[in-house]
Amino acid sequence: MTVSLKSAPSASAEGADPPRKAAPADRRAHRRAARRSRWYRRDTKWSPYAFIAPFFLFFAAFGLFPLLYTGWASLHRVSLHTPTEMDWAGLHNYTRLLKDEYFWNALGNTFTIGLLSTVPQLLMALGLAHLLNYRLRGSMFFRVAMLTPYATSVAAATLVFAMLYGRDFGMVNWALGLVGVDHVDWESGTWTSQFAVSTIVIWRWTGYNTLIYLAAMQSVPNDLYESAALDGASRWQQFVHVTIPSLRPTILFTVVVSTIGATQLFGEPLLFGGSQTGGASHQYQTLGLYLYEQGWFNYHLGRASAIAWTMFLILILVGLVYFLVARRLQKSH
Repeated sequence: MTVSLKSAPSASAEGADPPRKAAPADRRAHRRAARRSRWYRRDTKWSPYAFIAPFFLFFAAFGLFPLLYTGWASLHRVSLHTPTEMDWAGLHNYTRLLKDEYFWNALGNTFTIGLLSTVPQLLMALGLAHLLNYRLRGSMFFRVAMLTPYATSVAAATLVFAMLYGRDFGMVNWALGLVGVDHVDWESGTWTSQFAVSTIVIWRWTGYNTLIYLAAMQSVPNDLYESAALDGASRWQQFVHVTIPSLRPTILFTVVVSTIGATQLFGEPLLFGGSQTGGASHQYQTLGLYLYEQGWFNYHLGRASAIAWTMFLILILVGLVYFLVARRLQKSH
C-alpha cells in the first residue's frame, strides 16, 4: 500500500509551535531601547561641546568682542562720551604713538619694571623650589605659605607696601635710618619708585612660580640624581647639571608668562601712587596706566584702543620668540 507524501503529516510540523506575533509590551520595550540607544549616541557625541560651550560664550562676549571692537575703534577718532560716533582716521592713532614721548616713556618704564621684577622673582622661585624639593619637616605648610601672597588682593598688598615705602613714617626708611641712611622719597625718584613697584610684583608672584618649579622638579627622574651622586657630584653640581637642564621648558614658560604679566602691569603702579600718571613726572607710568589715562581721563577712546592693540602686538612678538626658542630647545634635545 502506498502513502501519499502530501497527505502525510510532517513530524517537525507536528512538534513546532505555530508562529505568533510579538506582544505589544515587547514592541514598546524594543522601541524604548532603540530610543535610549539613539539618545546615548547623541549624548556621547554632543555633550562635550555642551560642556565647553559656556567658556566660548563668555570668551566671545568678554574677550573676542572687546578685541575686535578696540581694533575697529583704534582706526577712528572716537570719544568715550560718544562711543557710537566714529570718524575714520586710518593709522593716525598708531603713527601718533610713534611721536608721543609719553608712550615711549611708558614703554621704557614697563620694560624696566618688568626686568627688575622678573629676573629676581624667577631666581628666588628657583632657589626656593630647590629647597622645598628636599624632604623637610612641615613641607606642606611651606608650600601653602608660598601661595599666600598670590591669594592676597593686589589692592591690599599694594597699600601695605605704599605704607612701608612712606617717606616720613615708612618702615623701610626707619630701617635705613638705623644704619645711617637718610630718608628716601621712594615715590618721587625714577629708580626708587620703579624698584618699589617691582618689589610688590616680586612679593606677589614668587610663591606662584616656586610651586610651578617644584612640580617640574618632582617630575625629574631620581636615577639622574643617583647617577650624578655616584660620579661624585655635589648637591650644587646636581642642581646646575641635572635640575636646570631638566627645567628648561618650564623656565622658558615662566619667563614668557612673567613677561606677559609685566606688559599688562596696572594695579600695582596705580595704587602705589594713587594716580594714573604714575607719579608727578610719569616716572613709573606703565603702558597699562597710559592706556587708562588716555581712555578714562582724557576720553580719547581711539588712542586708548591703539595702545591696547600695540600691547597685543608686543605680546604676539613675545609668543613668537617663545615658540622659536622652544622649538630650538626641542631640536637640541
